[in-house]
Amino acid sequence: MSKEHMHIEIVRSNVPGLSSMSEGSASAINSVLSKHFSSVNTRIINNTQDLDALVAATPDLVFLGMEYVSAQPHLGRLDKNKIWLADVLDQYGIAYTGSARIAHEYGRNKPKAKGRIASSGLNTAKSFVAMPDQLLEDNLNIEYPLFVKPANRGGGLGIDSQSVVHNFDQLKSKVDYITIKLKSPALIEEYLPGREFSVAILKRSRGYRLMPLELIAPADINGNRLLGGKVKKQNIEEIKPVVNRQIKNQVCQLALACFLSLGARDFGRIDIRMSKTGTPYFLEANLIPSLIAGYGSFPKACELDQALSYENMILQIARLGLSRQGNILSNAAPAYGKPAVEELLLTDVGLVTQV
Repeated sequence: MSKEHMHIEIVRSNVPGLSSMSEGSASAINSVLSKHFSSVNTRIINNTQDLDALVAATPDLVFLGMEYVSAQPHLGRLDKNKIWLADVLDQYGIAYTGSARIAHEYGRNKPKAKGRIASSGLNTAKSFVAMPDQLLEDNLNIEYPLFVKPANRGGGLGIDSQSVVHNFDQLKSKVDYITIKLKSPALIEEYLPGREFSVAILKRSRGYRLMPLELIAPADINGNRLLGGKVKKQNIEEIKPVVNRQIKNQVCQLALACFLSLGARDFGRIDIRMSKTGTPYFLEANLIPSLIAGYGSFPKACELDQALSYENMILQIARLGLSRQGNILSNAAPAYGKPAVEELLLTDVGLVTQV
């Protein structure tokens, strides 16, 4: 098989907290792309000098496995003057996979994403953000039980059997852990006790593939089923296809509406959880989801819901990025609301989920 004459750079970081792509994932992606393109390289981006070298290499496509580097490396994710790779690549007209900066900011900042979703008239649980010195029992305006997690960390980090709290002492203890040990503000939400779903979204020539899975974590010591860091790392959650058409439509329509509201494009994952009455609510977005074969909701959804092989999944993501070669794109988030989403769906989720 002849290879296309293209230079592709897969980028990740080995600075803790910067990379959304593991070394194993980068290796697997490299193996797939090397079968089809003439020059494929995996590049480590730890600082601005590494980013300058990436731009100087003038690749045809950057396969993003990270969102930003820190202008002040000692601050890491706390640096307010982050340098977003998408901004730099847009400036130089270099194509890259996935979303632009605005959407990645929402992906990294859960409260900001929830605010955007709420302002679009879409369902997300009531919430607020707190540091220990801001947490006052008399000021709580959400009823227990509450769910507490880091505001800016992924991979289920900080989510465990103490994440569902029923009183102020439990709440303060969990907030202290998140803010002191994980160095993150705490996102405190109304607890949603219903079923949990992950919807993989992949753009196609007309519309989107919407690939929902139901995720069932093992019950913890309190009987709650939470997709925490331990469950995700051990890959032990049960995964089920969504066969009820009404539930599938509800979950997929909310997922696509949220995806578009956040200004995302090409591919990503939207996590959803139901209330006790069965109403779906937005949890969070992951716009550089895990792409390891057999691990993570996105590849599993592609395979289970659409019988889309790992190789074809990676190639589709790459070709979506390559379709923008030479274009300098706006980072403005489209003001999509429910009517726009319904037009895209043409009132039938099946239209955009078919292969």
